Amino acid sequence: MLFAVSAFPQEGHPLTGTWTGDWGPTAAQRTHITLVMNWDGKNVTGTINPGPDAVNLGSVILDVTNWTVRIEADAKDASGKPVRISVEGKLEDLTNPHRKLSGTWMQGATKGDFRLIRD
Repeated sequence: MLFAVSAFPQEGHPLTGTWTGDWGPTAAQRTHITLVMNWDGKNVTGTINPGPDAVNLGSVILDVTNWTVRIEADAKDASGKPVRISVEGKLEDLTNPHRKLSGTWMQGATKGDFRLIRD
């Protein structure tokens, strides 16, 4: 008797990868974002908008009981003043490699929603 064994690629940590999408306070006022996250075996580290204006993630907390995510980071506004980024979201479609993360994005005093899809 022969058994066929399928090899499925492992996705690793549910947040690891490059996520793209946007955030903004209204449907018409949106800002494109790229979020790169990596699990180092202990913590999730990463960057918002890699490149010359990159923002390193300060903390990332994943609650696997309800698949919610909290991200904190310190950035600078257009004038160079410090601005805090606080993100609270929920992972959706976990079995899909192109899973989704959406929720509330707060940057300084501006609050809006965000939608990201893992590439």
